[in-house]
Amino acid sequence: MSYADKVFIDMCKDILENGTSTEGEKVRPHWSDGTPAYTIKKFGVVNRYDLRKEFPILTLRKTALKSATDEMLWIWQLKSNNIHDLHSHIWDEWADPDGSIGKAYGYQMSVKHQYKEGMMDQVDRVIYDLKNNPFSRRILTNIYVHQDLHEMNLYPCAYSMTFNVTQRPGEDKLTLNAILNQRSQDVLAANNWNVVQYAVLVHMLAQVCDMNVGEFVHVIADAHIYDRHVPLIKELISREPLPAPKFHLNPEIKDFYKFTRDDVSLEGYETHPQITGIEVAI
Repeated sequence: MSYADKVFIDMCKDILENGTSTEGEKVRPHWSDGTPAYTIKKFGVVNRYDLRKEFPILTLRKTALKSATDEMLWIWQLKSNNIHDLHSHIWDEWADPDGSIGKAYGYQMSVKHQYKEGMMDQVDRVIYDLKNNPFSRRILTNIYVHQDLHEMNLYPCAYSMTFNVTQRPGEDKLTLNAILNQRSQDVLAANNWNVVQYAVLVHMLAQVCDMNVGEFVHVIADAHIYDRHVPLIKELISREPLPAPKFHLNPEIKDFYKFTRDDVSLEGYETHPQITGIEVAI
């Protein structure tokens, strides 16, 4: 059984059974027909994944590994805010006529800041510290920049990564752990997509910094299931989890900026049929 499936099933059951409804409240999201998009939500969901044991991808339905990786690299590697640099169309709804999503996501990663060691953007700062000061408790990124929010076409949902390095007894290599902080998440549409993206990121950074992967912790302030998604979620979590696949990352790549979406693959990835008709609230 895939551990990611168990985490997902338990989380969804908890939200459905113990969550609170926003029905009747004044909510911002709406469906394409103008109807308010209400949710059942749970505050403060924390899910932990040991990347040494298993790659956290669902078998209950397929998660597109290469597409998820592509979007993560669009933000972290290309540091782009233009959808024309992205192979998928998931950001089209929030792009202007030129393809820009404003000063969001990749834009914030591209901004250079002054440090004692010189000018660096947030990604290069993380890599620098992991290589030169791995036991620092200050290795993190933050793209929820208040002064730029008015110029973002969508406020960041997954907004901060904190990295923490440990030395496991009897091991020569250090271990890279990470926490993803997310203010809000559409559980059906995005949960495993984000988990997969940032699990891949931890694998990539560990490899280029000559470390082992460790724990990935996902913290969600508002984990919610939209009203129109409830029947789909119930169908999904009724399925029997399948064995987890094995994750492969091209071992030849030692420079984070050399990775492509084709450097990730899965062995033995069998899934149940995809869930169709997922309407996305806007």
